[in-house]
Amino acid sequence: MHKTPPKLLFVVNIPRFFLSHRLPLALAAQAAGYETHVAASAADRASAQRIKDAGLPFHPLPLSQHGLNPIREIGTLLALRRLYRELKPDLIHHVSIKPILYGGIAARLAGGPRAVHALSGLGYIFVSRDIKARLLRVLCQPAFKIALAGANSRMIFQNRDDRQFFLQHGLIDEDRTVLIRGSGVDEQQFSPRDAERSSKPVVLFAGRLLWRKGIGDFVEVARRLRGQAHFRVAGYEEETSPLNVAASQLRAWADEGLIDWLGKREDMPEVYADCDILCLPSTYGEGVPKVLIEAAACGRACIATDSPGCREIVQDGVNGLLVPPCDLEALTEAVRRLIRNESTRRDMGARGRQIVLEGFTRRQVTDKTLALYRSLF
Repeated sequence: MHKTPPKLLFVVNIPRFFLSHRLPLALAAQAAGYETHVAASAADRASAQRIKDAGLPFHPLPLSQHGLNPIREIGTLLALRRLYRELKPDLIHHVSIKPILYGGIAARLAGGPRAVHALSGLGYIFVSRDIKARLLRVLCQPAFKIALAGANSRMIFQNRDDRQFFLQHGLIDEDRTVLIRGSGVDEQQFSPRDAERSSKPVVLFAGRLLWRKGIGDFVEVARRLRGQAHFRVAGYEEETSPLNVAASQLRAWADEGLIDWLGKREDMPEVYADCDILCLPSTYGEGVPKVLIEAAACGRACIATDSPGCREIVQDGVNGLLVPPCDLEALTEAVRRLIRNESTRRDMGARGRQIVLEGFTRRQVTDKTLALYRSLF
């Protein structure tokens, strides 16, 4: 390592995501001797202030998470190149598709500092079949080859399917890829405990309110199994996303008596303690869904789609059930099965906790990432 502290810069889409998924890693890097900085969209001032309050210098960027205006996107790329030339980071950690693409290209234009690119799932561009997504895929693949080139860069994948996709399409060499599953969970904070139970099992959907996260299918299952369980939703809108589910729709479902909408919650360990089953029928293109790791750490049985990311943490018949994507009959039957069998839920929950302890804790993820940093110096 350097005689002076090496300068590490995280580049993410939005400050809120950094706080929920990367703040512990950044603080661990700081404790390990890195001068750690964060760059993200300037739009969310409250979250940006929380990053500063944590002792991390914050660099606002003109970055739109879902925007596609060509002029603004070029402006983002130029702003990143300018930041890299002025800050002169020794190592840049790009997180998610847009920072990887723009940040990777900007880093090469700025002289090629060491770079770690962390893919948190393929997301909308690579899983959607609409015309806009297909066009973006065509444009993105050659851009990825440019952004990921260079012997002093590495790419973190959260699941094996995403890594295989990039290798099959020749976007990166295998020897520059690393598999680190998820962003890690604090197993002390997220641990098995029971709140006061209602007379019926509680089935929970948690996460961003996006159609491809499966919220529509979850509510349809709630309609089909009405009266057999309580169905709850803990989540928040992502208004800039084309996949956003409006709060008015959640209120309508709640008014119909199909779900209890808890809104955005900051006390997720308590939310998991008061549920029996976590259900995430996502077709989004996940990395490894944080809510599945958290729920498993809390000893809760999980139901998810048999899709990339979800099957990294949910093992069918072991700590939960996997169902084919967009198969409402299979999803309904899986939820019905666990509603009716408390002993199965408890056994799966116990095994899920063990799976998390064996490979998904925050310490394990942090240690692997810091080792990757060190390998580049």
